Amino acid sequence: MKNSEQLYKALSDRILVLDGAMGTMLQRYKFEEEDYRGERFKDWEHPVKGNNDLLSLTQPHAIKEVHKKYLEAGADIIETNTFSGTTIAMADYHMQDLVYELNYESAKIARKVCDEFTAQNPDKPRFVAGSIGPTNRTASLSPDVNDPGFRAITFEELRVAYKQQCEALLDGGSDILLVETIFDTLNAKAALFAIDEIQEERGISIPIMVSGTITDASGRTLSGQTAEAFLISVSHLNLLSVGFNCALGANQLTPYLETLSHNSEFHISAYPNAGLPNAFGQYDESPEFMAEQIREYAEKGLINIIGGCCGTTPDHIKAIADLVQTYQPRKLNVTI
Repeated sequence: MKNSEQLYKALSDRILVLDGAMGTMLQRYKFEEEDYRGERFKDWEHPVKGNNDLLSLTQPHAIKEVHKKYLEAGADIIETNTFSGTTIAMADYHMQDLVYELNYESAKIARKVCDEFTAQNPDKPRFVAGSIGPTNRTASLSPDVNDPGFRAITFEELRVAYKQQCEALLDGGSDILLVETIFDTLNAKAALFAIDEIQEERGISIPIMVSGTITDASGRTLSGQTAEAFLISVSHLNLLSVGFNCALGANQLTPYLETLSHNSEFHISAYPNAGLPNAFGQYDESPEFMAEQIREYAEKGLINIIGGCCGTTPDHIKAIADLVQTYQPRKLNVTI
């Protein structure tokens, strides 16, 4: 991986900034069914509105524009538009056959924009993180309350789907693979197994970010793990970083980041929501307010990578980037 050396050097020098929410930004375009379809899919037999990953093929200018805005705001790492880029998630739109192309083209768009910004300022290299979402199935829990032993997906099915996505993301130019918004660690382990297979087959070392999600005030993931249990479950691989994103605002996430930071030998990442959603599902925290919440992470030396999830915009990322540039990154623990 040609940019890995630069990535590790940048991490040792400063707190790196991840981008904000892709979905929040795409909502501003108010795309309708025909926009999602474009010319190529105008006769598709099934509705596709809401399939944001498809926009990498039908509205690539919008995806490029969102990436550009986050890079202008100060992001060091941008995520590909591939959160639902598996055959499992794409089955909702009957678009399983497009998965390789969707991931490959999404990574290419992000790569091109990153390279443009790096060329303008070689002292601040920009990196592409291939976004790997959790899918809409869970390997640990039954979707049927009357049949607790039932599973809607198997580990092997997840492994195969993740492997296809990861290969396309790498082929398209991703520097990092980001297994994110993990609500079921077994799903994540299938993704990590697939990535490890690729590392072995290709003879490469892939920087891997792992980011779980604490679903509520219980401090556990949806499949019931505490922050510490989650960390132990994913620490068998040599990861670039481990952290949390989504579900909670910055303030609520602090104690769980402390657990990771004190117990992990990896870099620590965090990209919380812009607060908790209001009654209308909107996120109310202003960029300034959210940045102030994140100041605690920086002052306590908890983080190496910081960004934003649901409800965050380039303005949020700029406020966060401006804040963290005056702080040192978290020092890595030599031993767990």
